[in-house]
Amino acid sequence: MTSSIKFIATDMDGTLLNDDKNLPTDFYDVFDALHTKDVLFSAASGRQYQSLVNTFEPIKDKMVFIAENGTLVMYQGKELYSSTIPTSEIHAIITRVKAIDNSFIVLCGKNSAYTETTDTQALEEINKYYHNLEIVSDLFVVDDEFIKIAVLNFNGTEQHIYPIISPLYSQTHQVVVSAKIWLDVMHKTASKGAAIKELQRIFNFTFEESMSFGDFLNDVEMLKETYFSYAMDNAHPEIKQLARFHAPSNNDQGVMTVIKEKILK
Repeated sequence: MTSSIKFIATDMDGTLLNDDKNLPTDFYDVFDALHTKDVLFSAASGRQYQSLVNTFEPIKDKMVFIAENGTLVMYQGKELYSSTIPTSEIHAIITRVKAIDNSFIVLCGKNSAYTETTDTQALEEINKYYHNLEIVSDLFVVDDEFIKIAVLNFNGTEQHIYPIISPLYSQTHQVVVSAKIWLDVMHKTASKGAAIKELQRIFNFTFEESMSFGDFLNDVEMLKETYFSYAMDNAHPEIKQLARFHAPSNNDQGVMTVIKEKILK
């Protein structure tokens, strides 16, 4: 029974947000209704924590943020969980990615994101997801705790980046295509699913009391850690195959439609 749901996690881009990057029109009404029912709501995204906080400013202390594809989990301004990568490993990965043509690197730390690029098109794309961003002359001298390396390639990461980086690093790290033009390299155990497992322990809800919504390959583990797993109508074919249930597309406010029908009716 979906009436027993205690936790909902939703991906952002391609899932909760429409293609114009806007929240559903009735999002805050639905959120308030869930909050009244004591359902814990989480944005689970490849986006930076600060970007998520800015998006949900009015309710930031009432929800959980699974940021940077699960490498950083925040609640009411406090870190609940994180998954860092040693600096030596970060430098090795950066060196390899720099050798791939047409690729832009975003080094994700707990305090900020960092990039060397000054390319206008790349920065416009990067700024959508990383609101705390520093342009630096050398990524190798940045001092922070690192949680992720994001790679941007406008020609497509599934075709052009994953075949090069995965054979080198998927044994030691989590390498995931997070969008058509983005790929993330993280700690081996890091994922949105690992973050949800930790939240199940902290907040005392079960696999059967968990619901999630996703559209892309960085949502695989999240969908596996929640019984009520929904693939958006616009999802990657692998996600549609994996999820137990299907939701209307992100442009049809699919997440809100399912929540209203299954939990709030």
